[in-house]
Amino acid sequence: MDLILWRHAEAEEAAPGGDDLKRALTTKGERQAERMAEWLNHRLAASTRILVSPALRCQQTAKALGRKFRTVAAIGPEASAEELVAVAGWPDAAQPVLVVGHQPTLGMAAALLLAGTAQPWALKKGAAWWLRHRLRSDDGAIVLQAVQSPDSV
Repeated sequence: MDLILWRHAEAEEAAPGGDDLKRALTTKGERQAERMAEWLNHRLAASTRILVSPALRCQQTAKALGRKFRTVAAIGPEASAEELVAVAGWPDAAQPVLVVGHQPTLGMAAALLLAGTAQPWALKKGAAWWLRHRLRSDDGAIVLQAVQSPDSV
C-alpha cells in the first residue's frame, strides 16, 4: 500500500477568536498547492483515494489536484496519528491513499509508521511524504519513497 501524506500549503494566520477551520490559503500557498499537485498528478495512480481534512486550507490544497476527494472529519486539525493511519486503512488498503492534512498529525503519523512511535517530526507547509508498505515473507517493510517540497518542484 502507498500512503502519501500531504500537508496543506501556506495559510492565512488565525484571527484572534476566528474559526481555525475557515483559514484560507495565501497567494503563496495557492502557488505551493499548484506546484505540488502537478508533481503528484504525474505520479499518483488513477485509483488513488484522496482523503481531506474539512479545514478550508486543506480543501483548497486538494482542489489543486483536479481530482475527486472525500472530506473526512476524523483527519481534522485535532486528529491523532493513530486515527489518521486507521482512516487511511494502513497497511491493508487495496489502492494508494493520499491524505491532505495538518501538522503535527502528519509528522506524528510518519514517525509512527517509519520509527514505530509517534514523534513530532516536521513536514513543511505544502510538502508530501510518500510511504510504501511492501509485503515480504516476514512482517513487511515500510519504505520512504519520496519527500517532496513545493519549493523544489
